[in-house]
Amino acid sequence: MRVHRLIAILLLIESRGKMKASALAEALETSVRSIYRDIDVLAESGIPLCTTTGPGGGISLMEGYTVNLRRLHGEEVVQLFLTGMGMPAEMTGESSLLLTNALLKLEATLPAPYLQDIRTARNRFLFDTAPWWDEQAILPCLETLRAAVWRGTKLKVLYRKVNGDMSHRSLHPYGLVVKQGAWYLVAYCESALEVRTFKCERFASVEGSGENCTIPDDFSLQQYWSESNKTFMDNSKTREFYPVVLRTQGYNQELLNQLEVLATEHARTELIITANMYDYETACAKVLPLLVQAEILEPLPLRDYIAMQIRTWQNIYLCD
Repeated sequence: MRVHRLIAILLLIESRGKMKASALAEALETSVRSIYRDIDVLAESGIPLCTTTGPGGGISLMEGYTVNLRRLHGEEVVQLFLTGMGMPAEMTGESSLLLTNALLKLEATLPAPYLQDIRTARNRFLFDTAPWWDEQAILPCLETLRAAVWRGTKLKVLYRKVNGDMSHRSLHPYGLVVKQGAWYLVAYCESALEVRTFKCERFASVEGSGENCTIPDDFSLQQYWSESNKTFMDNSKTREFYPVVLRTQGYNQELLNQLEVLATEHARTELIITANMYDYETACAKVLPLLVQAEILEPLPLRDYIAMQIRTWQNIYLCD
């Protein structure tokens, strides 16, 4: 995240000529102290920055030096924008980088030729930070998918369904969505004759056809994702519903963020939480790490499982 803030500082300073540390801190939503630390890092790396005091002072690049903002190609600026949204070129481990709003705010300072590209990127790519329950996967087809979304070209794919069956499809890519490290392609499917969501890790192969496709003027990626996400969660709750009641001391936002909360109830200094854990097996896997923060009250079979697990631990760790 700091790397992208350093880039944003350079772009802001070059585009505006000179900026005070307080203005940079406000634009990048960080502290003035962090800005001064970043300036020191840039200076140590060889970037000739000058700092002047007084009413007309500020931080600027040495006269005659440029980071070549105006020489960047359109796709390079867009790639910088996407990286700042949390879409790095390579997905590795925990590398879900999110730069608060800094690169979005650069839209007002970029040269005119880039403005339409940035606005198009904002409509084609969505980074959803809401919690999910899946793990991040390696996606060898990601660059092909992203190029097709950006350039508006059709795709021929081999897709693995939930039941394991494989199917060949011709897709018109409308956008990519990132949800907690999981990537989804929103595309019009020629065989289904409708817009659908495809989990990118299930693509066995992806090939760009080079044939152009057109996104309907009235299509909104944000609206589609919001509506389909709600439908998916509602259906999941219907199919997989296993309410678990937990008790914790006081309000615990960290715990709430880990759960699909159905209801909460305050009881004096305690908080009673009802959360959906989908089924018994999933609940058994989820509750053990939660025991340091909460007591599991219901259902009884789950409490019995926890008690059995605790007895097992006692036999392991308390034996002579």
